[in-house]
Amino acid sequence: MKLLKPLLATAALAAVTLYAVSGMAVPAPTPSASDVAAAPVVAATPAAVASSPNAALISRGEYLARAGDCIACHSTQGKPAFAGGLPIDSGHGIIYSTNITPDKQHGIGNYSEQQFAEAVRKGVRADGSHLYPAMPYTSYVKVTDEDMHALYTFFMEGVKPVATTPPETSMSFPFNLRFGMGVWNWFFATTDPFKPVSGWNAQVTRGAYLVEGLGHCGSCHTPRGFAMNEKASNSGELAFLSGGELGGWGVPSLRGLPRWTEQDIVDYLQTGRNQTSAVAGEMTEVVRHSTAYLQNDDLHSIATYLKGLTPVPDRAADVKPQGAKETAAKLTNAENLTLGERLYLDNCAACHFVDGKGATRVFPVLDGATVINADNPNALIHVILQGARTPSTEKAPSVLVMPGFGHRLSDSEAATLATFLRQGWSNRAAPVSERDVAKVRDKLIEQQH
Repeated sequence: MKLLKPLLATAALAAVTLYAVSGMAVPAPTPSASDVAAAPVVAATPAAVASSPNAALISRGEYLARAGDCIACHSTQGKPAFAGGLPIDSGHGIIYSTNITPDKQHGIGNYSEQQFAEAVRKGVRADGSHLYPAMPYTSYVKVTDEDMHALYTFFMEGVKPVATTPPETSMSFPFNLRFGMGVWNWFFATTDPFKPVSGWNAQVTRGAYLVEGLGHCGSCHTPRGFAMNEKASNSGELAFLSGGELGGWGVPSLRGLPRWTEQDIVDYLQTGRNQTSAVAGEMTEVVRHSTAYLQNDDLHSIATYLKGLTPVPDRAADVKPQGAKETAAKLTNAENLTLGERLYLDNCAACHFVDGKGATRVFPVLDGATVINADNPNALIHVILQGARTPSTEKAPSVLVMPGFGHRLSDSEAATLATFLRQGWSNRAAPVSERDVAKVRDKLIEQQH
């Protein structure tokens, strides 16, 4: 068997190395104000649910569906929730999310609870065919039977049936051969349920369950192997949540989060912003559709669990930071400025100020920021070129917008600005090249077409 698996892995590689997970899919563009107004219609729950004998169970299932962020992929803007149809660019064709409303012809209305569980945990549809792991079943395998029952009850009794069929998934050969996913599952998908670690208290255990299971945080924040498999799936493995790449974005490590307090994590997940940072990219939609709805106890459980993980070692670049006071003084005096310093004053200082400290919960801190100091500068480049927009949540309804500067900065100028940010104040990160910016810009242009 030790010899057989590598041979089979090589033979099956063509069928399984598609961007098979949601973390490898091209992210949707950041929503505009009109997009927010055209968000999926969430009120899909029939009015009769309130009088149902299963009302409490349905409500719990709805909460769990929020924790699992089901609506983000199985809905499209302006359409009924869970009716599917969201296009996901895999790099080898378009995967369209399925209709998971209880419509018997177009959705999952004919699924038994066992068939529902098989799809969620193993990626196997009722007809026996395999789902692509854009559906994070490798994480959902950890969902308990009790929670699976609540989810099933919610989708069958608490969601309005929608009689629409999403477009057919269209993948190029050999990626259209779904049986190849069975081979991928054999090598890389676990069937192990969630297992609490001895010595954990109830709060940490709950946080681990949400992060490793329904929250499927590892789908984006864990590095990938040669077949796009997650290299780790739980806290016992140091690669788990140690950072990765998503659709060209550098994704930060969640291990320990040494720059943040527990409350910073809670605020970030609940509102999309905290004392020093604000969301950007795909995390905007995660907050908007999922974590903003989580109860305070669950958010604190997640934060406690993440803070308890061993941090990834700080790999500071071999550069000498200018120094926080020195940078602020030079920008204030505005004499003998470098191009990077001039670009900062022209484009950034009005909001982030000469000290790089920004304004609490409004303009993020740049001095010491994770996105600034990350090994992979792509997230920073994305934000410089495309801007960012915070979600509107119950606790933070105002939408804060950072404009993009891609229309006014050349690749060389954007690289120079990014390098200044990464080496100004107390920041200590490697420079950004013109080629780095060009790659990100090309990716953004590709996504717009």
